[in-house]
Amino acid sequence: MMSYLDCGDRRLSLKQPVVMGILNVTPDSFSDGGELFSQDQLSLEKATARARAMVAEGAAIIDVGGESTRPGAESITIQQELNRVALVVERICSELDVAVSVDTSTPAVMREAAALGAHLINDVRALHRSGALCTAQELGLPVSLMHMKGEPGHMQDDPHYEDVVEEVIAFLAERIRVCQDAGIAKEKIIIDPGFGFGKSLQHNLILLNRLARLEVLDAPILVGLSRKSTIGKIVGRESHERLNGSLSAAVLAVSNGARIVRVHDVRPTVEALQVLRAVTEENSQDEKSE
Repeated sequence: MMSYLDCGDRRLSLKQPVVMGILNVTPDSFSDGGELFSQDQLSLEKATARARAMVAEGAAIIDVGGESTRPGAESITIQQELNRVALVVERICSELDVAVSVDTSTPAVMREAAALGAHLINDVRALHRSGALCTAQELGLPVSLMHMKGEPGHMQDDPHYEDVVEEVIAFLAERIRVCQDAGIAKEKIIIDPGFGFGKSLQHNLILLNRLARLEVLDAPILVGLSRKSTIGKIVGRESHERLNGSLSAAVLAVSNGARIVRVHDVRPTVEALQVLRAVTEENSQDEKSE
């Protein structure tokens, strides 16, 4: 497994798991939609301040998203997405020392974000949209390929799998092959099993429990479970009250092989992973002394 990602003008170390902070510049995301808006208009100052706070809390990546992909989300135009994303990406890249990811499936947004300094592409549709594959190849940035069954508008309508882990692995393996055939280097590819995207509670639990099986794909694993309905169904809390469950999920994901955890609550997650790392390193020292 590679220990770093070359992200344009930045090298991102993955020797230790890293935290990706979520910056949703949307009015309708499931947990924090609208928080960065004032009078129905995106506030660039609020978005920048939020990014700055996450960097101070230990985020290695800021993931900027302008299109909500929550279950039942409505589609938006390319121009709407560009209007939300471009200025935020430009400001963060110019002012903050952090890798910037753009959470998009839209080729025009990928190109504009890259031109403004973005370092990664995070695509929940795994480069399936028309033109996305060749755009990612041309840009040469690392890309995260996520598994999703269906589209956000209907992905939670009774999803079914014979074996969710094997089907996710097969899908991601095929997308990796397609990317490599298109000229995207294997060392530029990140994989994401897509928790909550066309999956029931049971499917998500199975995936988290058996996440290490995805290591057969030999690519860094990105996991996004923060505040999701899976956590809510387990702990019986609304999205803004799911911190404790989200931290447990992040620790379990890293224990099972995740290298990038995408979260709303950066500092608590960083500290939880610091504890996990300390215990893991202590165990390693004990094994060496025996």
